[in-house]
Amino acid sequence: MTLSLSLRAHVPGLMLCAATALTALLLEHLERLLLGRTAFEALVLAIVLGAIIRTIWTPPRIYDAGIKCAAKTMLEIAVALMGATVSFGTMAAAGLPLLLSIIATVIGAILASYLVGRVIGLPGKMAMLIACGNAICGNSAIAAVAPVIDADSDDVATAIAFTAVLGIGVIIALPIATTHLHLSPAAGGMLAGLTVYAVPQVLAAAGPMGSTAVQAGTLVKLVRVLMLGPVVAGLSLFMARRTARTGPASKGGTLLNLLPPFILAFLGLAGLRSIGVLPHTVAISAHHASEILTVLAMAGLGLGVDLRDITAAGPRVVVAVAVSLLLLAVTALLMLKISGLA
Repeated sequence: MTLSLSLRAHVPGLMLCAATALTALLLEHLERLLLGRTAFEALVLAIVLGAIIRTIWTPPRIYDAGIKCAAKTMLEIAVALMGATVSFGTMAAAGLPLLLSIIATVIGAILASYLVGRVIGLPGKMAMLIACGNAICGNSAIAAVAPVIDADSDDVATAIAFTAVLGIGVIIALPIATTHLHLSPAAGGMLAGLTVYAVPQVLAAAGPMGSTAVQAGTLVKLVRVLMLGPVVAGLSLFMARRTARTGPASKGGTLLNLLPPFILAFLGLAGLRSIGVLPHTVAISAHHASEILTVLAMAGLGLGVDLRDITAAGPRVVVAVAVSLLLLAVTALLMLKISGLA
């Protein structure tokens, strides 16, 4: 009876989140029909729509349980399912110089971007969300890192909104920059893979440079996305150890105690995928389920955000994202030069 009542308590909020997510998916589909491409992903649209709804109408308390479930539980499940699409063998196949360049770029960009965010006065969690979003894979990275560092809905919404908008500028500017830098098509594609957020956006940025650039950019981008697993696991360990030092006595320092269950599930599925135990069809299904649940979670996060509460952070976030993107591009170019790939 108690379980039944608990489930029913979640229905109104989950239905509201589902309606918001479905609207976002339909708008994304409409973008493709009208523009031939996706300017804003459903993930971004869901959080913006949710925030608009929350700003003009405060949902009654009956919606709270379902909204919180979507924003937290569904997001954690989505992150866990992402592991089914990760193959550690792909990283090894990229070649050592390129692999080291990608790792150095991601780590260097995260550290530099986080420091920039803190210097200009952003809260630590917001600075980390922007840093990981820019350095790895934009919205997906922000969504994956958010539950690990226990970020507020306002921080997640702000980080996703501003990185999505400024990220479009990178797609437009990159082909022009590679021409002025006299980069080869392969090097230009690698630079696109190291700086642009999503694979479709890499195709858009590298396309003007030719098929070689597209192939190189796609490979680099896929390997860069795989960095999400180690980064999220590392942040989980860091947060757990910090909590153990400042909070109540911990249960011990083993990996199972330090990593949250959804991160262990992520790593477990990635391991199964890497050794070939997880069939490709299952991985594809998990990927689609993860995408849908992430959009649902973003709707839940958006429904907890009043846009009036995040406008004050706007100018600082714009500066942080812009400088972070510039640092990412410079770091990526430097790594390509050092490794002899450019």
